[in-house]
Amino acid sequence: MLVLATLLVLSAGCLLAATPQDVSFRTDDGVTIAGTLYLPARSGPGVILLHALSRTREDWHAVATRLADAGFVALAIDLRGHGASGPPPAGTDLQELTKMTADVKAARAFLASRREVEPNRIGFAGASIGANLAILFAANDPTVRSLVLLSPGLDYRGLRPEAAFKKYADRPALLIASLEDNYSANSARQLARSGPGVRDLRLLTGAGHGTAMISRQPDLAASLVDWFRRTLL
Repeated sequence: MLVLATLLVLSAGCLLAATPQDVSFRTDDGVTIAGTLYLPARSGPGVILLHALSRTREDWHAVATRLADAGFVALAIDLRGHGASGPPPAGTDLQELTKMTADVKAARAFLASRREVEPNRIGFAGASIGANLAILFAANDPTVRSLVLLSPGLDYRGLRPEAAFKKYADRPALLIASLEDNYSANSARQLARSGPGVRDLRLLTGAGHGTAMISRQPDLAASLVDWFRRTLL
C-alpha cells in the first residue's frame, strides 16, 4: 500500500506540472493580455515565452510543458493583437511593435505576483520579434538572468536590440538561427559578439525561422530546457 500511495503522489505531481492554466492581465496602456501558465510541482524560477509576429503562444506549448516538468514556472503570452489578447488602444497602429514592450512588462509583473515563482531567477525565450522584445526588456531588469533567442534580428520594424544586448552585459544568452534564414543568422552572429557575457551561438541547417525550428529539430526543445537548467537553477 505504501508503494501504491507513493506512486499516486508522484503521478499527481507530474499531472500538476503538465496542466496549463489560462490567465490574463492588463498592460499599463489598458490592453488585456492572454497567457498560459505552466506550473511545476513546487516553486521554481520563472521563464516567459514570447512568440513571433502573426503567431501565438501555442507555438511554445511543447517547450513550456517540458519547462514545468523540469521545475520552472513557464508563462507563454499572446502579444497584443494576436491570439486571445486584446487589440491595441484606439488610434494605435499594431505595426508600432515598440508598444509590445508594455506586454512584456505586464507579463513580468504578473509572474512576480505569483508565489510559485522565485522572483530573482527569471529567464526569457523569444522567437523573431519576441527575441528582440526579450532583449529590450532584459537590458533594464537585472532579475532576468538568462535569455534564449530564436531567430533574432538587428532591426525588426524598429525593434533594434544591439545596444540593449550590450547593456544586458555579462548575463548568459543562447542564440539560435538557421543558416538558410540569412538575416537571422547574420543578426545572431553579430549579437553574439555583443557584451562580455556567455554567448552560446548555434547555427542550424534547414530548420526554418523562430519556433518552427522547435518542430523541425526534435532535440531542440530539450536543449532549451537544459540551457535554463544550467543558467537559472
